[in-house]
Amino acid sequence: MVFIQSVFIFCQLTVLNERLEVSQARPTYIEAEFLRKALGVDYKSINIRLREGEYQYDLARMIASFHIELRFPDVKDIIGRLYSEEKAADVQFVRKIQTILKKMEKSNIITILPKKRPWELQRYALLSLKFQDVDKNLVVLASDQQMKQTQNLLYHLPAQHPEAGAIGVRDVIVRIFLLSFVVVASYSAVLWSLMQPVVSAAVFVVAFSLAIVSSIILGKVLAKR
Repeated sequence: MVFIQSVFIFCQLTVLNERLEVSQARPTYIEAEFLRKALGVDYKSINIRLREGEYQYDLARMIASFHIELRFPDVKDIIGRLYSEEKAADVQFVRKIQTILKKMEKSNIITILPKKRPWELQRYALLSLKFQDVDKNLVVLASDQQMKQTQNLLYHLPAQHPEAGAIGVRDVIVRIFLLSFVVVASYSAVLWSLMQPVVSAAVFVVAFSLAIVSSIILGKVLAKR
């Protein structure tokens, strides 16, 4: 019974960790470096116009608002916040905005980040928060206070290294191994319970429930990774 309680606690912690990874995702090492460089650039010259009220300006300012939160938005994130969720579901409008973002990429305003997973949309990062456009206008996409706040957030991020991904892989392998062990042990407990002259309802229910929960969590971990 102590074993069953221990593995049940382990499953609860695994579920909690999965939720934290989704709700409190922080920038990767590469993303944090992008932000640091963007914050350090002083008026990057570009060959298109950035004028308030036009698409390029609105999109750049919206991406900047995500960066202040240490986030890197995809096209639907940008549209949803700038226009509406209904617009983000409009395929034609999404394609229109993607075309404009592609033009902004060619003009060295933004860059496209590598996808974390193949099925995800491309995410965008500004190359600076200060620009001098083709008309020699100085465009600042965030206030000094916002930039300082973002720099402070980056400074207080837990230390990360390019090799951090490898550490994460090892952590996932350990988690998969432990969950697999729990699944096997739980089903073994179920079989052992059924082979006894008198079946213990408590042991059977707890072990079977634990086996089901562990299997579901294991499936989610495998699918996610």
